[in-house]
Amino acid sequence: MRRVMLASLAVLVATTGYVAADVMDVAPGILTLDRPVAIPTPTVSGTPAPVLLPVPAATVDPMLTDEGATAPLPTAKGLADAVGGASDDPALDGGVGISVRDAITGDELYALDADQPRVPASTAKLLAALAVADTLDLREAMTTRVVATPGSSDLVLVAGGDTLLAPGKGTPDAVAGRAGLADLASQVAAALKPTGTTEVTLRLDLSWAPGPRYPPAWNPDDVRDGFTQAVVMTGLATQLPAAGRPSPIRPETEVAKAFVAALKAKGVSATLAPDKTWGDPASEDAVELGSVRSATYGEVLDLALDRSENALTENLVRQAAATAGLRTTRGGDNAAFIVERLTAHGIPTEGLVLKDASGLSPGQAASAATLSGVLQLVATDNPDQVPGLRDVIAGLPVSGVSGTMRGRFSSDATQDVVGVPRAKTGTLKAGSSLAGTTVTADGRPLTFVVLVDEFPKDFGGTLRARAALDRIVAALTRCGCR
Repeated sequence: MRRVMLASLAVLVATTGYVAADVMDVAPGILTLDRPVAIPTPTVSGTPAPVLLPVPAATVDPMLTDEGATAPLPTAKGLADAVGGASDDPALDGGVGISVRDAITGDELYALDADQPRVPASTAKLLAALAVADTLDLREAMTTRVVATPGSSDLVLVAGGDTLLAPGKGTPDAVAGRAGLADLASQVAAALKPTGTTEVTLRLDLSWAPGPRYPPAWNPDDVRDGFTQAVVMTGLATQLPAAGRPSPIRPETEVAKAFVAALKAKGVSATLAPDKTWGDPASEDAVELGSVRSATYGEVLDLALDRSENALTENLVRQAAATAGLRTTRGGDNAAFIVERLTAHGIPTEGLVLKDASGLSPGQAASAATLSGVLQLVATDNPDQVPGLRDVIAGLPVSGVSGTMRGRFSSDATQDVVGVPRAKTGTLKAGSSLAGTTVTADGRPLTFVVLVDEFPKDFGGTLRARAALDRIVAALTRCGCR
């Protein structure tokens, strides 16, 4: 069955281009399949097992703590030996960039061609995560409101950035679908009841964080084929894209229609105003008739990284830029905002080429040094750390267990470290990468960035690149490297 699945995927990659390999985490995006994976019992032959190897039930706990601060530091030679012995694949000769840091102090312990720009793929989302965590209060939530001018039956649904609305009742403990349109409709109907109003007009206010529906560098086929969706400030959690099932072209219209239906169920008949009016802000003297709140920005960012959600990442960065009072209306504004935040924190940007916030566009480049600079900000002893970002990095997908890392580290050569490395994946035919955290056999927490780009640009080369990345990170994890 697995052989048939891989063969089918190879055909899909060959026929649909840039991000078709997103399924099963062979490219960035939201389409990684959450398929069950057996978690093997950690065994190591000939080398000591890591002292910190959480069981799957414990992997919800953040790894980045001061624990391990007294554990021995790996040496540069030890790390070099571990990396050098991880793979004899000739594609790694001159085609790999690595940076390994101590997660306690942030000091770089080992680097290999770390300044060479390479294809970051979806690890570029870590750069976006810095911009978001550095600007937005990750404990706050997005609010979707309905307002009306006193004495008027004209309602305005004010979009607040939440693209994970439930069309029915919200689910309080969910991230996607926490805020429900049925709950909002109940509040509005209750507010209208004293006036006897049962017929209204409804329009949307999409004035918050306006910008291009799609980053200009995105391939339109990726939207058509269900690999991403429009970047707007409202949408339904039930209409997220999937392979072969694209999202509606206008998610905001779907929200409007769903809310009309929700109002009807509460005895209020609503007529939609022309969508050409939806860019206008609600009147300043309008009063609120109801509101629902999303999951927190931090929870939504975690979801975007866990599933590698392209449009959701773009949405969050655009909101961060708008919150900072910066322009959001041009195609390159998200990328410019990210670079500005990187520069503000002294992170090296030489050779950095960003065209979007998600890593989806072709022609982008980032060095291991740039990505490693972001991870340096989460070091426990770093006075310049960004607290919100530290929580985000600590919650990255766990190898063999969750998110886009669920299917990783499953080979005989790497399964002994399952549950320890946590990372953001990035996989394209043009290049692959892993960036995140791990713990050595001696218990020292590390951050790592590994990018490779010299593999054959075909499906077989993509699988080889992924395997090489897993072997390198597994080697860093299972050794004391001294």
